[in-house]
Amino acid sequence: MYTVIVIDDSLSMRNILRDIIDNMEDFRVVYTAADAYEAREKIKYYEPDLVTIDINMPKMDGITFLRNLMRLHPMPAVVISGESVRGNDIFDDGAVGFIPKPSLKSTSSMFQKKIEETLLSLTYLLKQYKLKKPTSIYEEKEKQRKSSSSSLLYEEKIHPDSVYPSKPAFIKGIKLIGIGASTGGVESLLKVFEKLPSNLPPIVITQHIPYGFSNSFAQRLNTHSKVNVTELKQDTVLENGNAYLAPGNMHLAVEIVNKQYVAKLLDLVKVSRHKPSVDIMFRSINNSVGASAMAIIMTGMGDDGTIGIKEIFDNGGYTVAQSEKTCVVFGMPKQAILANAITEICDLDDIANAIIEYSNKK
Repeated sequence: MYTVIVIDDSLSMRNILRDIIDNMEDFRVVYTAADAYEAREKIKYYEPDLVTIDINMPKMDGITFLRNLMRLHPMPAVVISGESVRGNDIFDDGAVGFIPKPSLKSTSSMFQKKIEETLLSLTYLLKQYKLKKPTSIYEEKEKQRKSSSSSLLYEEKIHPDSVYPSKPAFIKGIKLIGIGASTGGVESLLKVFEKLPSNLPPIVITQHIPYGFSNSFAQRLNTHSKVNVTELKQDTVLENGNAYLAPGNMHLAVEIVNKQYVAKLLDLVKVSRHKPSVDIMFRSINNSVGASAMAIIMTGMGDDGTIGIKEIFDNGGYTVAQSEKTCVVFGMPKQAILANAITEICDLDDIANAIIEYSNKK
């Protein structure tokens, strides 16, 4: 069963959408919200598999809300609106579908059919997102109620040692750049990549993002950068002028094969509570690249990446943390700084220059 939150300022439209979606076999509306501010709190509580968003709403328009949602809490979102002049722009903003509201010439049955077709076409993406999304407060309370237990569920933190051993490279390799980010990283990475030239060492990226969104995000980065950005495929030889984004459901690891850097996708358990994990990526870079590596840890909640970036720092690599004042969430960079794992703290606007200086240094 896929859970849905409907966001629309029209009560009648909220009721229509609830009826249509609830009548579909695998979908259930858990809440309807009249505006973005109400929706924001309910999304945190229910952690739905999908949201539908109207464009013309009071307090905050739907496009602004969609952009904020993709920046702070990326998840499947379908725009349902009579405002269709934006065309494909809503997909650039992160939506996975667009359904026009009924016009005078259309019928309710046509509208219903369009909703059903769109939602059914998204079931594979929703299935993958459902497997990877965090447990909601609502789900936890339901489980507690059913089990008559008062204890909260807690996800054990798996240390990288248990799945990917540390074998530091003590001989400098060819330069390579690793970037790790989480909450707020989508927009922050875009700001970095739009300033980068094409003549750089290979870049590998682990961004905490749901499966199904990583490929479209890679394409979005590619559109806004001179660097060629793609979602990583298995056994990819890493080349200069290219950046590779970890898929939303696999760890990224860099290894040396025939004297070349080759990226592997590892289908292992979550490490540091994430998959992909920044710690796995950074550790693999230290194992392969050693002191020639550059590691950048950007905005994000938690401490994923601290273990790996500390290993790179201790091995003589160049490590950068995004500054507190430019982070959406100063969690991951803060933990790395507290671990004495950082060579330089940079504002977001200066990270691109740090990459270029590292790349040009002999």
